[in-house]
Amino acid sequence: MKRVWLSSLVKAEDVVKKFIGQLKPYGLAANGHFWEDDLDKMTWIGPRVELLDAETSLWAILGSADKFQESSVRYGLSLLATTLQAQKGHAFPIFVLLTEGSLEPEALPTSLRNAQVLTLTDPGLGAKLVATVHRPPTESQSEYRLDVYGNAQIGQWFEVGPVEGAWSGAMFGISEGDITFQAVGPKGSLPSQSTLNYPMQGLKMSLGDREFTAWAVKNQIEPASSYFVKVEGHPEHILFGAFSDEDQTDVFVVDLK
Repeated sequence: MKRVWLSSLVKAEDVVKKFIGQLKPYGLAANGHFWEDDLDKMTWIGPRVELLDAETSLWAILGSADKFQESSVRYGLSLLATTLQAQKGHAFPIFVLLTEGSLEPEALPTSLRNAQVLTLTDPGLGAKLVATVHRPPTESQSEYRLDVYGNAQIGQWFEVGPVEGAWSGAMFGISEGDITFQAVGPKGSLPSQSTLNYPMQGLKMSLGDREFTAWAVKNQIEPASSYFVKVEGHPEHILFGAFSDEDQTDVFVVDLK
């Protein structure tokens, strides 16, 4: 059975029950949790297993427009959406359901900008969710691979790599925080050991008015391999891509807040 997973930013059982009740006439199951906003404990990763379950066909995020403006909430939602899209594709449906206020998708972090924004009182809400769940999946090809791992034991790690072709080296930069470790290995899981070619640290980069600190390696990164970096802190922006010795190079920039 297809299922909706609900992340409620508001701890109001009556609101959640009312939402779930709206779906029952359509034969659509729903389950979920109340969002825990604790970046130090990396609680954002809590519902990852449920979201990646084969029966979960849509992620709904419930909250006020003001709640979606909170930096820590945006960061946690962004990372969870990133790891969800890494496994299920960028076309996986995400709905932002507003209890009050208004919000434009373009104002959200990069991984949430394709979300559909609706009000909880929208009379066609149930029908729209059902139609989306039963719509044939679409392919949404990205130019890069980006995933994130996190818990209190291993810390916060980002994984990047190409979808096609190869990178002759890799780099990863952050706007705030610190990169503390880097590794190269097969895609999909943190490597237990790694050999780095010409590792570099503390590279300074500018992109418009944004300043980044980056680490890099000259290992060749192919679609079956990845570049991993451990990050402390909660950067608002990250950049990554193939390493280049040139002053100007093409990179991907993702907003996390």
